[in-house]
Amino acid sequence: MSTPFYVSPQQAMADRAEYARKGIARGRSLVVLQYADGIVFVGENPSRALHKFSEIYDRIGFAAAGKYNEYENLRIGGVRYADLRGYTYDRDDVTARGLANVYAQTLGTIFSSAAEKPYEVELVVAEVGETPEGDQIYRLPHDGSIVDEHGSVAVGGNAEQISNFLDQRHRDGMSLAEALKLAVQALSRDTNGSEREIPAERLEVAVLDRTRPQKRKFKRIIGRQLDRLLAADGASTEAESSAEDGSEEQ
Repeated sequence: MSTPFYVSPQQAMADRAEYARKGIARGRSLVVLQYADGIVFVGENPSRALHKFSEIYDRIGFAAAGKYNEYENLRIGGVRYADLRGYTYDRDDVTARGLANVYAQTLGTIFSSAAEKPYEVELVVAEVGETPEGDQIYRLPHDGSIVDEHGSVAVGGNAEQISNFLDQRHRDGMSLAEALKLAVQALSRDTNGSEREIPAERLEVAVLDRTRPQKRKFKRIIGRQLDRLLAADGASTEAESSAEDGSEEQ
């Protein structure tokens, strides 16, 4: 009778982590940045139907890189959790920190289970506060750990290179146009250091805008508004964007 092949627990976990990281790296990168009036989500996404960014609750947004079917299941679970908690207790009891804890438990359980493969996803959960100091951004890697981020964060693809680029150039108090241009610049950089052009129609952009009068702060930036933000900067562009707030997709 042959002896079963033995793999140490440390090696098994290292192999599962490497498997998940390779799957995530095959996806396109996305970035999440703070700006003066909120938080902006920017990613390269040629699909108009399969979104990387979504609204979870009034002030909470969700971003994900990796396998779509896996992070879509997590997104739906997050929406159900938020709706149930807000209905049972109070809308203010639904927070990005609580949602991140739920996702961390789910991802951690799946990662440590030998019965199924680890999820090939990396998540970002963001909540916009009344002031920039109240903004919260949490990154959740495949193993269920939680990283509290400030200013900017990149996931998927060549996230490490993009993060280094953003760390050197991102600053507090940027306008939406400035933050969007910086995000596109970061996403345009290839691993070899060269730059490529990403047309507006291949960009998916959304914001959590604290200045919106509605309770729900999530909004997608599309069409002419996106073109103007990419083409111009300054107060006039911000004013035009605010004026169009009710006419764009919610």
